Amino acid sequence: MLVNQQHTWVICAYGESEYLDDCIQSLKKQTLQSQIICYSSTPLDSIKELCQRYDIPFYTKQGGGIGKDWNNALSFVETKYATIAHQDDYYEPEYAEKVLAKMEKHPDVLIAYSDYFEEKDGHKIPANTNLKIKTLMLKTMNLFPASHFWRNRVMAFGNPICCPAVTYHLENLKNFFFDEGMRVSLDWYAWYKISEYKGRFAYVSDKLMCHRIHGESETSKTIADNTRSKEDLYMYELFWPKWIAKLLMRQYVKSQNSNK
Repeated sequence: MLVNQQHTWVICAYGESEYLDDCIQSLKKQTLQSQIICYSSTPLDSIKELCQRYDIPFYTKQGGGIGKDWNNALSFVETKYATIAHQDDYYEPEYAEKVLAKMEKHPDVLIAYSDYFEEKDGHKIPANTNLKIKTLMLKTMNLFPASHFWRNRVMAFGNPICCPAVTYHLENLKNFFFDEGMRVSLDWYAWYKISEYKGRFAYVSDKLMCHRIHGESETSKTIADNTRSKEDLYMYELFWPKWIAKLLMRQYVKSQNSNK
């Protein structure tokens, strides 16, 4: 079996999740095997027992929001590549093989990511307008993958990169940390900050990750309490004058309907 000694999957587990087992199994079934560890700020027996069953090292620290949990999770990684796997999502078997091949081909890669699909109530969601637009944005960004200016021009219209689909080149991202004050747009803000580093964003066009949508997901909760809209408006205002940001925001809010 092929093994990559330079890559770590770090599963972020929080509370009780009926999908954590599926997530772990998808990592175990990768065509290219990597180290798997699990981090949680809620060290429940159910999480620990799953880790023991699959022989996965378990780590914990005091949490304080998604950003802090992601920073904590990465603090336990000792390899140069890392993927933060969310407990509710799963990966196609060739994710690691294809994404890491792209990263090893270009030593200046900052982050690499695949396209993705969504699932709800056990059924794959047909590509809706929102997902088609995001795929188009990913392809457009990839035209000039090493251009800071070009990346920001595309990201100025929204966040097309699905966070769990991202693998980080930690050696090229010295002193990078996720914002610990945001609850949902911290990934979009992370790409904005990472884009300031010298290097490229690498894209694999295959849909190699599934983002599972359900009522208990953090994404659904932040849409419901309006946190997402506030943080997304903040992001638009980083790229645009306020009046343009508000116009773009009206269109972006419509896209949230696909997540309800």
